Amino acid sequence: MLFLSFLLTIAPPTNIKAIDKANDAGGNIDISWQLSSDDSLLDGYVILRKTLSDTSYEKIGLTIHGVSFFEDNKTKDGRGYIYIVAAVKNSELLKSEPSNIAKCYPQVFHTGRINILVSTIIFTLLLVFFVVQAKAGKKLFIRKIPGLAAVEEAVGRATEMGRPILYVPGLADIDVTATIASMNILGEVAKKIARYDTALIVPNRYSVVYTVSKEVTKEAFITEGRPDKFKEDYVRYLTEDQFGFAAAVDGIILREKPATNFFIGSFWAESLIIAETGAQSGAFQIAGTDSVLQLPFFVTTCDYTLIGEELYAASAYLSREPLLLSSLKAQDYGKLIVLVILVCFTLLSFFNLNLLSLLKIK
Repeated sequence: MLFLSFLLTIAPPTNIKAIDKANDAGGNIDISWQLSSDDSLLDGYVILRKTLSDTSYEKIGLTIHGVSFFEDNKTKDGRGYIYIVAAVKNSELLKSEPSNIAKCYPQVFHTGRINILVSTIIFTLLLVFFVVQAKAGKKLFIRKIPGLAAVEEAVGRATEMGRPILYVPGLADIDVTATIASMNILGEVAKKIARYDTALIVPNRYSVVYTVSKEVTKEAFITEGRPDKFKEDYVRYLTEDQFGFAAAVDGIILREKPATNFFIGSFWAESLIIAETGAQSGAFQIAGTDSVLQLPFFVTTCDYTLIGEELYAASAYLSREPLLLSSLKAQDYGKLIVLVILVCFTLLSFFNLNLLSLLKIK
């Protein structure tokens, strides 16, 4: 009798609501409820569920007291579910009224990512605008990048000295962005080399990079109308061992004494070993990497260094291809727009905070 009287004094949770979880791929239903007026006396809440075809409820989860939300992530899309939330005290359940019938579905568009959609639209419009400008013959301005402006000088120096050019496309595999950027730069450098009839050495660490390097170099010679000047030993495969590769490159520098060294791509601990050997040999050196930790070594030992995004802009800068230039300009203007938006919202938040503080003082 005492136990029954105790249960009668405990109120169950009310206002049980079940809705499809927003902005997901389906399979989730959110359950919410209004806490029992005796919430502080409870051990927690048990969530019970059944489908429209079921005759009884099954337990699917529990929460502690004070929590009025539960996510059911074990549902099937399009199937109707009904929920009951029961208050728990001393292993006894006091059930609520059943919830509404809820069904879950995948959402086509994530409404929390409207900013990404707007950014994509703005970038696309900028890209189209600059492509039209470039095709109309208008020259698109790109600031001078000293390391890229010196490529012509570097190739000409090697030609005058009658010595080869060494191009190291980094130590990463072909799936790394810096290696892809390096391949684009290699193509432009190889065109100049074909034009000046200078020897080229491209050592590679991975077989796939070796294959791509060879095709890029050969294509550059064909584009310049000098396919007969391409030699198979221009592009070489060395070894996948990191420091074995570094030692092999150092050997090439000391034996063949290239007049110009390009170190473009991803580098790690071997960067200083290779670049310092090149510097001691008296070679003209241009480096470029997005490996932040290796930049100081290249800046110290090389004549010019491409830093960060300059590496990715290099192919557009050297080739002056309208589509690449347009993409570069669109990215720059997109960054400017993002910067303006950030400054505006920062100022707004600053003024709002000041206004709130003034209102509190008053």
